[in-house]
Amino acid sequence: MVRDRAAQVTVFGRVGDVDVHQITLCSGSGMVAQVLTWGGVLRDLRVPVAGEAPLCVVLGFDTFDPYPAHSPYFGAIIGRFANRIGGGVFTLNGTTHQLDRNEGGQGTLHGGGAGFSQRIWRVLDVQADAVTLGIVSEDGDQGFPGRLEATCRYSLDTDNRLTIDLVATTDQPTPVSLTQHSYFNLNGAGDICDHQLQIAADGYTPVGDRKIPTGQIVAVAGSPFDFRTLRPIGAEGAFDHNFVLHGADAASGLHPVAELVSYKSGLRLRMQSNQPGVQFYDGHMIKVPVIGLGGRHYGPRAGLCLEPQAFPDAPNQPAFPSAILHPGAVYHHRCQIDFDTVG
Repeated sequence: MVRDRAAQVTVFGRVGDVDVHQITLCSGSGMVAQVLTWGGVLRDLRVPVAGEAPLCVVLGFDTFDPYPAHSPYFGAIIGRFANRIGGGVFTLNGTTHQLDRNEGGQGTLHGGGAGFSQRIWRVLDVQADAVTLGIVSEDGDQGFPGRLEATCRYSLDTDNRLTIDLVATTDQPTPVSLTQHSYFNLNGAGDICDHQLQIAADGYTPVGDRKIPTGQIVAVAGSPFDFRTLRPIGAEGAFDHNFVLHGADAASGLHPVAELVSYKSGLRLRMQSNQPGVQFYDGHMIKVPVIGLGGRHYGPRAGLCLEPQAFPDAPNQPAFPSAILHPGAVYHHRCQIDFDTVG
């Protein structure tokens, strides 16, 4: 491990006889992030607000024990494959692969019951404003083929920007879709119903039974899924769907994903990514029986998720963009999140 003297690395908990470490990152402009080696979790993220103390904008816990027992993937790195794979099975190059089924035995969610979000990551490098974590997933892990080596890098800069780089390589063809699973609340407390959201998508992928995509791409125009302009999220919907994003910018490789605004706190979040889709989950099923960060209670819509990723069930949907990583290629998902204030 390479460690900068300015970095703060502390023991946050234990899994068996292995310590879970917390790394505290500071941007120099007042932005602070705290990252756990368990699940690569972004445990806390505090953003400067003019004239006030930095505001916590993500959901999490003050201590470690609630994470394995009660966390609905709060702040975790998801892998090997984000979202759902129908029936927990796919066929690749003529071979059928049975995956760990962790959705009531009916399908595979977020890489299986022992996915990347449930494991201890190694600290590879630490600086005052960045940390790189690593993990190795052996051939056959959770049923996936190939040995996968993955890294996650969180970095802050003085423009109140959080950048997440997820990189992976493999020695056999295998599905890969890594993402970061923070729940955001720009008010710092309460629910997100008064937040306004815009998603840079003209279409979405409708789902059938057990939230598995039907394989269609449907226009959002004229539907409850139309977030092409800023609009209140409200409490009426039940959003947990993949949106089809516009193409990447030729210079940066990134494209707009979403804009989220709270006029109550005055904070705005703008997200960019290089992935083809984003899962918008409005948090309507949140029901956490223990206290969260700063003594908060987390009920329905206490936070929302914006998860850039490959399309759900892509290994089983030939019409969707391919999510297969091949030997010699490098998977690199970059997600950039900028915070500023609005009037």
